[in-house]
Amino acid sequence: MLKDFFSKKKKYASIPREEAKQEIPQGLMQKCQGCQKIMYRKEMIKNLNVCPECGFHHQLSAHHRIESLLDEDTFMEWDDQLISKNPLQFPDYEEKLEKDRQKTGINEAVVTGKGKINGLETAIAVMDARFRMGSMGSVVGEKIARAIENARTESIPLIIFTASGGARMQEGVLSLMQMSKTSVAIERFNKSGGLFISVMTNPTTGGVSASFATLGDYNFAEPGALIGFAGRRIIEQTIREKLPDDFQTAEFQLKHGQLDKVIPRHEMKSVLSTILDIHQ
Repeated sequence: MLKDFFSKKKKYASIPREEAKQEIPQGLMQKCQGCQKIMYRKEMIKNLNVCPECGFHHQLSAHHRIESLLDEDTFMEWDDQLISKNPLQFPDYEEKLEKDRQKTGINEAVVTGKGKINGLETAIAVMDARFRMGSMGSVVGEKIARAIENARTESIPLIIFTASGGARMQEGVLSLMQMSKTSVAIERFNKSGGLFISVMTNPTTGGVSASFATLGDYNFAEPGALIGFAGRRIIEQTIREKLPDDFQTAEFQLKHGQLDKVIPRHEMKSVLSTILDIHQ
């Protein structure tokens, strides 16, 4: 009818009914933390969790990172059976650890082992911020120290990808002791002539940044990674000054001589392969 032809179109999109919302599989879409655009999660995973629109580097799981770097079927994991206990009887700690194991599919906040990058053998340790925010407890420190020792005894290079909120408060001083243990292991590895490449990802803070993360022969970082010891608010309150907007970012650290290079994720394998080849 004529009146239907001239009827007004709806000015605003209708809100989908609840049944329609439930038809969309959970986890299908993902919002970029940088540009806020929504895109298919599968596409983000395929792009190594780097936003194709703005280049924002989202966190990457330990095994996904290992798969993106090492040659196929060359990774041999070390010490995957080690799990944290509750030495201080901290309330609900064991339950939270088990919940993280179920959520992430790993036993602790770091995965260690060895493999090959373009045919070049290397030891590797990759921290995973999904597990207790990548906090360093006694098992995380032990696994990293063992990986360093394995690299030393096998005379192969070592690459560590850090992602951590700092020391694990539920383990108190036992957690803080891992700073010195890992640092001593790195010094022993260095004296033996070993090559250590440190790659800091978002975030690398607290005790990890104050120990092994910054002791590399090469210190790299991913774009936009937060790198520092104390938090921005604490520092501003202490020095009573306003800090720059880009303070503690990878780019800020590079500008002030704390890093050798900021490397986009898609270029990481190529850069690491070149360095390993140079030091063969």
